[in-house]
Amino acid sequence: MTKLTYIVPDGTRFDVEAENGSTVMENAIRNGVPGIEAECGGACACATCHVYVDEGWSPTVGEPQAMEEDMLDFAYEVQPNSRLSCQIQVTDELDGLVVRIPERQA
Repeated sequence: MTKLTYIVPDGTRFDVEAENGSTVMENAIRNGVPGIEAECGGACACATCHVYVDEGWSPTVGEPQAMEEDMLDFAYEVQPNSRLSCQIQVTDELDGLVVRIPERQA
């Protein structure tokens, strides 16, 4: 299992164990992490699962694809490390990944 850490705006941390092949969004929903709305259910058709990937993890997580970049245009307070958590697939390489959830979603 891969360990993921979600940090909500008030600083509360949620550490979860995630199965490879699932997404960062799916694991947030399964574990009741607040702030991930995921209105489209992971279809990359909204921006309600927006997260900030901690700086050290950006190279491992990778860059968003074109469709995700288009959806990020609808997110609030987009930063260079912004990603849609529905588009980050869990792998062994992401063990220890830290993402921060913004104050609000699109």
